[in-house]
Amino acid sequence: MGTLDAVLDSTSKVAPFRILHQTPDSQVYWSIACGTSREEITEHWDWLEHNVMKTLCVFDSNEDVTSFVQGKIRGLIAEEGKGSFIKEDDPEKFREAIMKFEKCFGLAEQEKLVTYYSCSYWRGRMPCQGWLYLSTNFLSFYSFLLGAEIKLVISWDEISKLEKTSNVILTESIHVCSRGEDHYFSMFMHINETFLLMEQLANYAVRRLFDKETFESDLVLHDPLQITKRGLENRAHSEQFSAFFRLPKEETLKEVHECFLWVPFCHYNTLGKMCISENYICFASQDGNLCSIIIPLREVIAVEISDPANKGVSISTKGKRAFRFTELRDFEHLVAKLKIRSGATSSPQHTASTEAATTSHSDNPVDYYEGRSMADQKGSSNAVSTEALMTVFHPQDADNLDCKMLKEKMKEQSWNILFVECGRGVSMFRTKKTRDLVLRGIPETLRGELWLLFSGAVNDMATNPGYYTELVEKSLGTCTLATDEIERDLRRSLPEHPAFQSDTGISALRRVLTAYAYRNPKIGYCQAMNILTSVLLLYAKEEEAFWLLVAVCERMLPDYFNRRIIGALVDQAVFEELIRDHLPQLTDHTTDMTFFSSVSLSWFLTLFISVLPIESAVSVVDCFFYDGIKAILQLGLAVLDYNIEKLLTCKDDAEAVTVLNRFFDSVTNKDSPLPPAVQQASNLNDKKSFHPKVDITDLIRESNEKYGDIRYEDVERMRCRNRLYVIQTLETTTKQNVLRVMSQDVKFNPNDLEELYELFKKEHFLSCYWNANSPVLRHHDPSLPYLDQYRINCQQFRVLYHLLSPWAHCANRDSLALWTFRLLDENSDCLINFKEFACALDVMCNGSFTDKLKLLFKLHIPPAFTEVESLSPSKGDELPKEELIHFSQLNVSSPVDSQEADALKRSPEKAGKEKIDIQAYLKQWQDELLKKEENIKDLPRMNQFQFIQFSKTLYNLFHGDPEEELLYRAIATVTSLLLKMEEVGRRLQSPMSSAKSPVSAAESSTDGQNTQEEDGEPPQPECRKGQRSGRDDHEWSFAFEQILASLLNEPALVRFFEKPLDIKAKIENAKTSQLKARRRV
Repeated sequence: MGTLDAVLDSTSKVAPFRILHQTPDSQVYWSIACGTSREEITEHWDWLEHNVMKTLCVFDSNEDVTSFVQGKIRGLIAEEGKGSFIKEDDPEKFREAIMKFEKCFGLAEQEKLVTYYSCSYWRGRMPCQGWLYLSTNFLSFYSFLLGAEIKLVISWDEISKLEKTSNVILTESIHVCSRGEDHYFSMFMHINETFLLMEQLANYAVRRLFDKETFESDLVLHDPLQITKRGLENRAHSEQFSAFFRLPKEETLKEVHECFLWVPFCHYNTLGKMCISENYICFASQDGNLCSIIIPLREVIAVEISDPANKGVSISTKGKRAFRFTELRDFEHLVAKLKIRSGATSSPQHTASTEAATTSHSDNPVDYYEGRSMADQKGSSNAVSTEALMTVFHPQDADNLDCKMLKEKMKEQSWNILFVECGRGVSMFRTKKTRDLVLRGIPETLRGELWLLFSGAVNDMATNPGYYTELVEKSLGTCTLATDEIERDLRRSLPEHPAFQSDTGISALRRVLTAYAYRNPKIGYCQAMNILTSVLLLYAKEEEAFWLLVAVCERMLPDYFNRRIIGALVDQAVFEELIRDHLPQLTDHTTDMTFFSSVSLSWFLTLFISVLPIESAVSVVDCFFYDGIKAILQLGLAVLDYNIEKLLTCKDDAEAVTVLNRFFDSVTNKDSPLPPAVQQASNLNDKKSFHPKVDITDLIRESNEKYGDIRYEDVERMRCRNRLYVIQTLETTTKQNVLRVMSQDVKFNPNDLEELYELFKKEHFLSCYWNANSPVLRHHDPSLPYLDQYRINCQQFRVLYHLLSPWAHCANRDSLALWTFRLLDENSDCLINFKEFACALDVMCNGSFTDKLKLLFKLHIPPAFTEVESLSPSKGDELPKEELIHFSQLNVSSPVDSQEADALKRSPEKAGKEKIDIQAYLKQWQDELLKKEENIKDLPRMNQFQFIQFSKTLYNLFHGDPEEELLYRAIATVTSLLLKMEEVGRRLQSPMSSAKSPVSAAESSTDGQNTQEEDGEPPQPECRKGQRSGRDDHEWSFAFEQILASLLNEPALVRFFEKPLDIKAKIENAKTSQLKARRRV
């Protein structure tokens, strides 16, 4: 019997054996145990007899018996699943889902199920009802409907598009694109929750594997086994909280309370949410006129109940301000916790006050910053500048009040009025009026202070006193690739400004950039950082400029300044999406949207500083520090909109670039008080320009009026969506470059070569899925040449060898895999790249008779050959992982010249993060160009033990072949002939020699036993490993030419090695078996 639910439930295949518990006079049956076989259910019954039934006699009523049994079984389920899943709303159902997930997909035991949903998967126009399982590394779907089974497994790192869509048939669905295939899932109960979780898992997996430096310091995301559904939800809230209030990334959102905040200058209570983290209390209103505050706990001096009737809490700060919150639930408990937290933050690192006094007699608003900087840098005042460069090179003349200076003073007065109303410093009220003043331009004297405040850098600086001075001292005199690039770009940073035509400005710029490269070596230095830092130094003190740079690089523009500028590419993709939405006429006119990406890259990397005159660019930076990347996107749209008519008439990209450049040259700041010698636009006034002047303030105001409806949340959502596309596009570029290089070196067709690359890359990633400290993950470096970005170790190579090699059916296949890996690992770093892997496989599959035989010969001589069987005789031919890695790392000497070996070890890639030797790269490339094809006469001779192993390998290769018997006879004939030839040769050279006859050795090789010396002892390890420099009097050996000539005389052997091999079948099998193979090995 089955209901409609049971038919539609793809996992509701009822177990054939069950044990039920029924209370007498009740129609309800409780399922106690189930099993797929009689033996399994009998085992459960025996356990119940011994552990449960003996206890039931102590109960007086049937209801008590039922309650006891229910509690006992639920307790066992909870205890068994304690370590495998987090506490969900229904732990029993989640445990059942884990069992179904493991049974259906057969993934590794370490693969952790995060959550699961019931949904429909669309195959063509037919929906298939089933279950969607979201685990740490895979998106999996399973359906068993009316006898038809559907199973789908997609790894998160293969997804290039993840979005919510809707059409006539599917009102709302989730679209997943992986490796060019589209998958649609619909009929979710909570589609927004599902999509958010999928988006998080996909982005975390991609960033962990492709952009690992971002997450290496994150203990949870660095270890996928620690990821849980609740943890992901909490993390999403914390990231949104930290980004919105510009707090340090380490802050975690602990509590959220809906309440009212008293706004004194408006005389009303505004509804909003209080957000509390470890070190901050923040509030944001819910109404349209945004009102927000940030209260660092280091600033709090008192927390008390102010109005019990209205559940009010008052928080007083060092800036002589009090904030009153009302209608707080559980306000008494909250006050107690805040008192403890604010008291705990009175440690030395939190005592520094960042709140400027708001009284009218506070003449200098930045006394605190300067005082602390001087205190922190005692003894180092000569090394670190304590003044903004603009105050040094362009001090304002109080006596010369022209019209521009009068407007500047009016701006300052407007801000002073705001400070009186809203407060000053980190805990000031931020309202719509604050934004309006920022859009009009921040006064020159307040710019550094407010940049520091709006960016959140003030918090970093307050909690890390003396940190910058220590960095400067540590980084002084260091010599790295980053410092070389910094020195090269110092004179290119605002060269027209007098501050950077002097040693004062250049030295300050050098110290800030070098200190940051020392702080964050994973970013180091990237071009455009020098331009940005130059502008920061004009308006902020040196230490403040450093923390502003930290805020920009690590929080406000994440991943912008890494090796592949992924963050900038992501925001350019967001920009393209916004152009499609807001300027459709441009989209219709332009066939290639990448033009806008290429032309706008410098806009994003330098915040328009590189394209606008300095006096106009600083106004853009004002808006950026207040609104973040949203301000840059809005301004970019406004620039295109302003020039849209001219852009629509352009015939090519060059003409469009000219139009935009002329526009930027015409942008001015008519209210700038900077002297004409500094203003870049003033130099153009004398030139005849047909382009009308555009004031930057008007342009910024227009960008907010037209595109101010772009929300921060929408930008973050688009960033998240486009990150997958950008990273997969970069990976596709890497693959295309590798395949283009490799197509000249192998005989595989392009499709097969691409499939092999995907299998190789997949094997690289599979080792990272369940191992938080995978050494292979550490070896992935996007800065390396394309061929070396993905490399595998011996264990991974063995898996691929078993799946793809035509010689994998041998009894000693593990030994062959090991020797092949050692042969390919020329630089002895225990890693091989795709080129080395593909070339070896190409010889096995497509090589000539001579090529294949030469490969086999080289596998049985040093440095590839090493004896492995004798170390684990009880395990047969299978090598445990530990022994395989051990043998792959053995350093076996070979006849290679020691100088050449040293040169290999001095490969430029070995330098790692150290300074790269360009001359070494050039020398290596020159050697590769001059490298000649290997001559078979140059191959060393094969000694007796190696020849016996070589013969055994040939015997194993022939096993299962249709001509097996004929091949065995042929190899026996060749072996005997070679041994007799060697014996004759030795007798002619030394007729009195009493060496053992090689014919007996041949007999021993046929029996598969190890050869022994004349005195009856087994060969010494030096002999076995090929470590003897010359031929011993008691040993015989063969040259490759002898073996090749003998084997060519046997037609059966020639046919065997020259028969065509179908790699396609092995590739298809490997694609379906790779996960299982990883689990077996």
